[in-house]
Amino acid sequence: MNLKSFDIVIVGAGPAGGHCARILAQSGHKVLLAEQNDNFNKNDFSSAATPLETLSKFDLPESVIGSFWHKLTIETSKVSQSWESPESLGVVLNFAKFREFLASEVERFGGEVWLGYRYTGHSPAKGETTVEFKQLSDGQVIKVGTKVLVDATGFARAIMYEKEKDKPDFLSGTGIEYLIEVEPEVYNKYSGDLIFFLGDKWMPKGYSWIFPMEQNRLKVGAGRIFLDPKTVRHLSPLKKYIDLLIDEYLKSKNYQIIDKHGSTLKYSPGLKDIYCINNIIAIGDSVSTVNFLGGEGIRHGMDGAEIAGKYIQRYLEGKISDFRDYETEMHRKFDKKWNISERLAVRKYIDDVNDELTDKMISYLKYMKTEDVMGILFYYKFEKISRGLGGYLQRKIKGLIKRFHL
Repeated sequence: MNLKSFDIVIVGAGPAGGHCARILAQSGHKVLLAEQNDNFNKNDFSSAATPLETLSKFDLPESVIGSFWHKLTIETSKVSQSWESPESLGVVLNFAKFREFLASEVERFGGEVWLGYRYTGHSPAKGETTVEFKQLSDGQVIKVGTKVLVDATGFARAIMYEKEKDKPDFLSGTGIEYLIEVEPEVYNKYSGDLIFFLGDKWMPKGYSWIFPMEQNRLKVGAGRIFLDPKTVRHLSPLKKYIDLLIDEYLKSKNYQIIDKHGSTLKYSPGLKDIYCINNIIAIGDSVSTVNFLGGEGIRHGMDGAEIAGKYIQRYLEGKISDFRDYETEMHRKFDKKWNISERLAVRKYIDDVNDELTDKMISYLKYMKTEDVMGILFYYKFEKISRGLGGYLQRKIKGLIKRFHL
């Protein structure tokens, strides 16, 4: 029996997989985007806050926006600081609609999207690769052929590593988020505000957040970073800290939980993931394309997908014979910023910087302009912390950065 054949098979319809499939389908290639969930409302795991420029950079429509935000707030156990702009600074994406949009784009450009198909294996066959899926609705096994296979399976890294023991060491994180419906007066108070919570009161060895969504809906979540599950056994469940935000911070008495979702993050220190093997290439969280300090990955995964797409097209055109240059370019783009973020994350979440130092850092940030705080949080411009604050505060900030071992 002849297998259906594609130029590219992409496994995983997250931001990286969906965007990569969209690019390649638009370029005229025969693309299959396969996703194990049978609809995009399942595993709606991302908090999905992003700067405004993400919309124009990746040509995203207003239909994927949950809300706009114009204010940033950081709460610690004792300190509260906010920065505002008269204009919108960013959006919170509706993650399900966002991924659904990318998939619809793939189909619009002539590609195929298969939902409810779980990847089960691959093997070389006559110059191509045979990829096997199990259709979850009836258990049927489907095989297809492809010239290029793309691992966009996220933290599972299901294609690049056949056995768990072959994977590199990871820094790990886990998070849970509630989508809740609140009273109009509660929603209106926080509707334009992106709020982050640090410190032992709100989330030991991690951080928590409240993000606005559609009318009267808020995302309330908590995430924890750890080296080993043993390190968190003595800590309270994440649910406790989500309930604390709802009850003590929002003071919502009649909220309704619309959805609960969560995810795991596995980040390779020093970016030691396998990026490619022969005609197989990995993108997104499968190669740790995420800011481990803040857990933000959508923009970076899509950036990496564009880099990968460029090399996949060259490979299909016969201009290159492997993807080694893709790995080189990814390291050149991400190594420096990820190294700093990684070290800060380990210092803050794992080595457990005390609340007093956290309070001091946030207190000093109040002297900074909104655009500078945006630069630190979303563009990793940590040098801005010590720039332009005056002599005394500059010396204080530099001293604190040294204590973070930067």
